[in-house]
Amino acid sequence: MIDRIAPPFVRFLHIEAAGGAVLLVFTIAALFLSNSPWADAFFGIWETRVELRLGPLEFGRSLKGWINDGLMTLFFFLVAMELKREAVLGEMRNPRMAALSIAAAFGGMVTPAAVYLALQWAQPGQHGWGVVMATDTAFVIACLALLGKRIPHSLRVFMLFLAIVDDIGAIVVVAVGYSHHMDWRMLALAGLCIGILRLLAAAGIRSTPIYVIVGCATWLAIDASGLHATVTGVILGLMTPARRWVSDSRLYAILGQVIAHPAGNDGSAHTSDRSTLRAAEIAARESLSPVERLEMALHPWVSFCIMPIFALANAGLALSWTSAAQPVAAAVFLGFAVGKPAGILLFCWLALRSGVALRPPDLGWGSMAGGSFLAGIGFTMALFIANLALAGPLMNSAKIGIFLASLFSAAVGLALLVWKPRTQAIESALNNPVFSREQRDC
Repeated sequence: MIDRIAPPFVRFLHIEAAGGAVLLVFTIAALFLSNSPWADAFFGIWETRVELRLGPLEFGRSLKGWINDGLMTLFFFLVAMELKREAVLGEMRNPRMAALSIAAAFGGMVTPAAVYLALQWAQPGQHGWGVVMATDTAFVIACLALLGKRIPHSLRVFMLFLAIVDDIGAIVVVAVGYSHHMDWRMLALAGLCIGILRLLAAAGIRSTPIYVIVGCATWLAIDASGLHATVTGVILGLMTPARRWVSDSRLYAILGQVIAHPAGNDGSAHTSDRSTLRAAEIAARESLSPVERLEMALHPWVSFCIMPIFALANAGLALSWTSAAQPVAAAVFLGFAVGKPAGILLFCWLALRSGVALRPPDLGWGSMAGGSFLAGIGFTMALFIANLALAGPLMNSAKIGIFLASLFSAAVGLALLVWKPRTQAIESALNNPVFSREQRDC
């Protein structure tokens, strides 16, 4: 079983790490272009209107809107599938082990939002509380990749699952806090489309184009309903089957019947040998679950194409001290830089103290402290929510806070994980009798 679990996980980490580097390059490019003589043309490109008409229905928005609502749906689709694969097939199948990352993600969402609201209550930027709730998976994994073997493997697993749960939580926040007035007819139509998808799966339909067509119809219905369209990606990702339809023993039995060179010379496609070859082809494909196949196909496109395009469209802003000095920037910075690590460590301690969660033996509190600061890198999802929650100067101020908080969190997190004496001191301080129950569990 471990041979089936480890390769997809390692592949995911490698692509995320490389994708983080590409994302950084495109972010720098966006900042350069938005502060260059070509800034007006650069911003104008993303405001180009693109319309889609289906009879009486019209779906129109800017190019930036299609990127944020359309392409990002694929990002959330991938995130949801990875969450399901890890929970069903991966290292988080142990509920108590998964509970530690879930508790950390919950604390890393609630506490930063509370810090932000405490600073922005009854202020113009109050609606931006969701900006500080998400962790950027690609940048976090890229930072961990820089440390190589200096950190335990369990920290990578812990942080990956935390970031994925965090992203799912963020899109739930988008659905609840930043959606428009609901059209219940369109929502019912979306429910019907989802029901059709379930029936297709129950009937054993394997045709990918059919699922793509119904999935697109679901996206259009949810978009028209008032819910944010990217919710579709989470729903469809969690619905994707994580169990394969052909076991290893069945696959080997079929492959054992394959004849490399069919004896027939008449060119007919109906010989038993050719039927066996077609059966072997289908069996080889179905020996991977739909989640695994789709993840392998989509992940490179999301990491090296969709996310860089998103960064290019959203990371640009005119840098100014005025924006950086705004209260919104300070609230975003403190939410990420203080609220994130405090919330993660507090909720981890509560989960372990209560016996709900289990900590891997090689995952020390020093490593968790470093990882909790890295979780303050909230780049992608933070920009995504900032575009929904805020506008004009407030949005630019939030972006400045996101950039500064991400840089600070990356620097402190990496320093804690590299500076062994410091992390050992943290662990010694926390590893006292009050944690005895948790230690017995480990």
